[in-house]
Amino acid sequence: MFCRLEADCGALTYFEVLDFLRSRGAGKDPTRVLASVAPSEFKVYDYLEKSVACNQTRESISDFLGKCKKYNLAKSEILNIINVRPSSVVEIDPIIDDCDTRMGDTVEELVEMVVQVLPPPTIQMESIEVIGQDKEENPEERQMDAS
Repeated sequence: MFCRLEADCGALTYFEVLDFLRSRGAGKDPTRVLASVAPSEFKVYDYLEKSVACNQTRESISDFLGKCKKYNLAKSEILNIINVRPSSVVEIDPIIDDCDTRMGDTVEELVEMVVQVLPPPTIQMESIEVIGQDKEENPEERQMDAS
C-alpha cells in the first residue's frame, strides 16, 4: 500500500485514489472548472467522498497495517478491509479466505481493531450523531409512547 504513482505499482486503497484526486484539484466546487480533473475522475471522487476513504488518513492506515500483521492476512485481504471497513464478523467473513479456519476466535478481535483504528465514513458518523440527538431531545416523547 502507499505506493508512489507509478505504472504497475499495484492495487491502491480508496484513500490513495481519493488523495490523488484531491492533489489534482478535485473538490466540492460545484463549477469544477478550475481543476485539471476529467469528468470521469469527478465521478470517482464523488463516490469515494461518500465511502470510508473520506475520513481515513495516512496515519490511521499505517496504524492499521502495523496492528494487523499478527493476523497473517494476504495483501488483497488487507486492501479490502481498508476499503470496506467491516464493522462486524458478518462483514469481514467474505473478505478473508477460509475465515473460520484461519482466524478462529481472533476474528472478533480483528473486527474490533478495525472499528477502533479506521474511522467510520461521514454518513455513518452523521447517523450516529442524529441518533444521539434524538435520544437527548425527546425523552418525554418516549414516555408518552410507552403509556
